[in-house]
Amino acid sequence: MKRKQKKKEENLKRIHRKSILFNKRELNAINHYCRKYKIKNRSKFMRETIISAILQRFDEDHPSLFEDQPNLFAPSKRNY
Repeated sequence: MKRKQKKKEENLKRIHRKSILFNKRELNAINHYCRKYKIKNRSKFMRETIISAILQRFDEDHPSLFEDQPNLFAPSKRNY
């Protein structure tokens, strides 16, 4: 049981880095939001916000009967 647990944890490790740039107004808005709602972990906040927007879009654009469904948890064939 422990081996499965360890392998699962390794698959969930965050090892891929992405960078994002903001202008001053965007950064001020983010800083204001984080202060107002007492968000301490901005990395977690941005990650959750981005992923929730993506999942919401997938729900809105659900495939029709004859379209391929993306498997979000399958290993990717492309290198980004």
